[in-house]
Amino acid sequence: MKKITILDIAKELNITFSTVARALNDHPAISTNTKALVRETAERLGYTRNKIASSLRSGKTKVIGLIIPRLELSFFSSVIHGIEHVINANGYTLLLYQSRESVKREIKGIETFLQLQVDGIIASISLETTSYKHFTDLRKQKVPLLLFDRIIENADIPYVSINDYKGGFMATEHLIKQGYKDIVIISTNHKISIFQERLKGSIDALKFYNLPIREDLIFYGNPSREFGESCVRQLYQSGEKFDGIVTPEDYTALGAIQALKSYGLKVPEDVGVIGFANEAFGDYITPRLTTIDQQNIAMGEQAASLFVKLIKSPEFYAEPIPKIIIDPLLIPRESTVKKD
Repeated sequence: MKKITILDIAKELNITFSTVARALNDHPAISTNTKALVRETAERLGYTRNKIASSLRSGKTKVIGLIIPRLELSFFSSVIHGIEHVINANGYTLLLYQSRESVKREIKGIETFLQLQVDGIIASISLETTSYKHFTDLRKQKVPLLLFDRIIENADIPYVSINDYKGGFMATEHLIKQGYKDIVIISTNHKISIFQERLKGSIDALKFYNLPIREDLIFYGNPSREFGESCVRQLYQSGEKFDGIVTPEDYTALGAIQALKSYGLKVPEDVGVIGFANEAFGDYITPRLTTIDQQNIAMGEQAASLFVKLIKSPEFYAEPIPKIIIDPLLIPRESTVKKD
């Protein structure tokens, strides 16, 4: 079957090739009636635009690259939902790449997107990343870049994130208000700023309520279910007194709860546990997990809306660099709320 071309439409309407091309590209010099006639004829004949050829002519692919650490986390899948909704509504297509928490894969993702000539990149940094040259180089090359959730402070790159300090403070304050006093803080040895801010928030909450900062109750490691289990195991075996646990994300909280149960400790009666991120499983485990919600979809929508706004402006990195910070929400459930 013959592929319909712009020339076929021009012959059908007895107008020039250039008029058809400009009508399909919504050129202001072409009348509204002619544009409508050309589009109706194109649809009737079964014309399909050659997006590659169009992108070569315009210098735009209408494709946005998205780099995320891990798709299996419901936080990131929800953020993608928010981003895709806005991006698609503005005529762009989203191309996804997972770093899987690897800085090498993160760099490879950027290289791949540049080879594909995407119009810009939206990214959340991997846990392995300690040097940000591959991101700051994009700014130097004037490639549009926006970060979300895991961001780079003081890099003059637009970002959308939540107030992680406030989230850490809220989580710890919630345990304190529920009557817990010997609170364990599980953090991370990774340098990602969001985890450092959550730790600062937790420590400041203890200070605010005049509770001691005990270094023996602060753990640093790789956030995961296994790490949560390991921390509880160390606490139990050492005989340290504790009755509350603040974790950096929900999987670590899940591991902590599983370990507590294995030692015959009841949650929340003996130990209260709070997570961070509001992963989908938290509402289905026993007890249901109290957590800090990062407003995932709202973050994605705001990131995409800001990106589209900036990419349409004459200079993507014009001062002042926009930085949106969203307030987190406390989701209280049975893992911290004691029954009367």
